[in-house]
Amino acid sequence: MSFRTSLAAVITLPMLMAPSLLAPSLAFAESAPVSVKVNMARILRINAPASTVIIGNPAIADVTIQDPQTLILTGKAYGQTNLIVLDSRGSPIADTMIEVIQDQAGLVTVYMGDKRTSLSCEPTCQPTIMLGDDSEFTGTTIGASQTIAAAASQ
Repeated sequence: MSFRTSLAAVITLPMLMAPSLLAPSLAFAESAPVSVKVNMARILRINAPASTVIIGNPAIADVTIQDPQTLILTGKAYGQTNLIVLDSRGSPIADTMIEVIQDQAGLVTVYMGDKRTSLSCEPTCQPTIMLGDDSEFTGTTIGASQTIAAAASQ
């Protein structure tokens, strides 16, 4: 991901001003979920310093605290989960839904019988790993990537 793309992905999560007056799950129930593409990261800015972040299903997404008011959200698998951010006293700062989606731009899916493979075709088609691809194709693609990385580090 380029630096320009990272800056374009900066968003701000709403701050829960009075947690005792409004349940966190109700505070954001009507807002749209925060979306991130699978295998990509996104910067989230919050209005108060975070001490603890909680992801409902860590198999779907991961979040880390970059600095007290900057979180890094990474999409791991397709689906939805929730994100809860707490301050140093354990009070909720934010509670929102996270949606991990697939990037469709330039993606070509090839089916050969019951085996699926994925190609990223911008500007030329190259193998890419997507959830649900044939395990042999995935293994070969990972192996090729590791070989290239090992050659580059020598």
